[in-house]
Amino acid sequence: MSNETESSKSKSPASQLMDAEIEARERDLAEHEHEEDDSSGITEMNFIEHLDELRSRLIKSGIVLIVVMALCALFSDTLVNQVLIAPLKNSSDTVVLQNLVPYGQISLYLQVIFFSGFILSFPYLVHQIWQFVLPGLKQKERAATRFIISFISLSFFAGIAFGYFIFMPISLKFFAGFGTPLIENNIAVQDYVSFFIGALLTTGIVFELPFISYILSKIGLLTPAFMRFYRKHAIVTLLILAAIVTPSTDIVTQLVIAIPMILLYELSIGISGYVNRKNDALASAPKVTSK
Repeated sequence: MSNETESSKSKSPASQLMDAEIEARERDLAEHEHEEDDSSGITEMNFIEHLDELRSRLIKSGIVLIVVMALCALFSDTLVNQVLIAPLKNSSDTVVLQNLVPYGQISLYLQVIFFSGFILSFPYLVHQIWQFVLPGLKQKERAATRFIISFISLSFFAGIAFGYFIFMPISLKFFAGFGTPLIENNIAVQDYVSFFIGALLTTGIVFELPFISYILSKIGLLTPAFMRFYRKHAIVTLLILAAIVTPSTDIVTQLVIAIPMILLYELSIGISGYVNRKNDALASAPKVTSK
């Protein structure tokens, strides 16, 4: 003990500072290795255990979905009259919905209840999916679980709101006013429900583009340079898509649909750049190996 004390006293302050820095870096490395060991211990599951985990997540998701659907069933008349049919009625007073099959209204109510339950329970469903893939993630990625789930849910809800309050009124007004007044617009209710659900799901998925960009950049399949290089192509594609989705010759109407998608593309470039900078910083960071 006295020898160690004497040797430490004999060292210069610079060498003592260097030794202290080396010890601190070795402790950080040991803690990092300990975290990796903990994360690897979580992921050590065989195929049967993965199937059991998946079954458990699916059962929990199914139970929550059924409970939310039951609550939506209590307000099914309001959902059908004030949510589903209201955009069509507001677009034109002459448009009439028709039920063409005996079980048409039963099918209509079931679709509305299921779709409403799916939207309202979407954050919990995302949470269960994320919990299933969580063991394979790193410690920092697991720590950001709450933010990621909130970001996915808010993006989806923003897409649904955009589809309902902007896309649907513009499209329905165009459809109701197009053509000769000698032809009555009698729409089959099943066709209207299919259009309604398809449009909202499409806008909801489109608004997940920033998160998709984050995942693809994280695994190295997407770079901001690639997205900037094809920016003009993407803008033209989005304008064409807006023209197809909104069959109106009014350029303002098309821009109302295209501009949010273009902004989402620009946001995705920024997210991709941020993720790639972090990946480059981690790759270029000096690695300390303990002896």
